[in-house]
Amino acid sequence: MSFLNSLFGRKDPNLAMQPLYNAVISEGRFPGWYEKGAVPDTLDGRFDMIAAILCAVLIRLDQTEEAKQEIAWLTELFVTDMEGQLRQIGIGDLIVGKRVGEMMSALGGRLGAYRGALTGDADLGEALVRNLYRGDAPASEALDFTTRHFADFYDQLDQTGVDQVIAGNIAKVAS
Repeated sequence: MSFLNSLFGRKDPNLAMQPLYNAVISEGRFPGWYEKGAVPDTLDGRFDMIAAILCAVLIRLDQTEEAKQEIAWLTELFVTDMEGQLRQIGIGDLIVGKRVGEMMSALGGRLGAYRGALTGDADLGEALVRNLYRGDAPASEALDFTTRHFADFYDQLDQTGVDQVIAGNIAKVAS
């Protein structure tokens, strides 16, 4: 199949977007989010952090018409990964589809909340408390850390060319 894709000039979405997806996962696993930002170091907490980073990347990519296909491919990688993670922790076939649907619904809601907060139409701290901390606000120092670093991450991402973002060269959170 890859031979035919190369022959007809089609990109393999997994190959094209894997570096960016790996960078999203790496950023979402940055220990500072959990240690200094008090993001719960649980399955849900890690999902929430990776979803937040993914949302920031999707918002950045959505600023250009040329990245629409890459947005779809990146989202597909996320779905495939989350499905695999669910299976790995023992969720059965009958439930996986439902859980993935719930995750995609959560991602869509967070995308709207973070878009509003990152563009200045809403308060980022409130969006983080509601979506990253699931309504249970951490200590003010932890929330300040997360709010400041997430905003800085997005600002750096916003200043990065779309081609660089797609290549996986996204900003790294400073510790």
